[in-house]
Amino acid sequence: MRVGIFDHFGWAVAVTATADGVVVDRRRIEMVEPGLTQAPVHYDAASLDDAALTALIAEVRTSVARCAGAAFDELDAAVPGIESISLRTWPSDFPTDLATIRRAPYESRADAVMYRQALAEVARRRGWVGHRYDAKAVLAGLAEDVLTAPRRRLGPPWTKDHRVALAATIVAG
Repeated sequence: MRVGIFDHFGWAVAVTATADGVVVDRRRIEMVEPGLTQAPVHYDAASLDDAALTALIAEVRTSVARCAGAAFDELDAAVPGIESISLRTWPSDFPTDLATIRRAPYESRADAVMYRQALAEVARRRGWVGHRYDAKAVLAGLAEDVLTAPRRRLGPPWTKDHRVALAATIVAG
């Protein structure tokens, strides 16, 4: 079994499929606990000093790890045998120092990178093989009926997020 994730600020769509692309589960995953900002760098960096921003990022990252762990536990219970996870890619050399990530263009991407890195780490600790995919490129070469057939079988919702997450599981093989 393979999981494809299409993330947003604070939540994600997870599609689990067999190696040949048959969807066996789809769900929304909440990635931040209630009461926490979903985008500490993008929304809060301008109003916080370095110490406060560092603490907030650490708090959100810890929340993401807890939420992802709980969501993956639920997913594992519903769909045993998950072997891999596919996440939208991020630059390997993405900066980590606050002075840089406070500036454009990094501040608009820092939160998304944080989510993906945290999800990858939680999955790695579970023994899932991690894959990265480009959201625009992953659909190339896949027949549209492969990506839309699950909606006929499963019903709505079946959005672009679901199609991209499914495509990521297919190309991960």
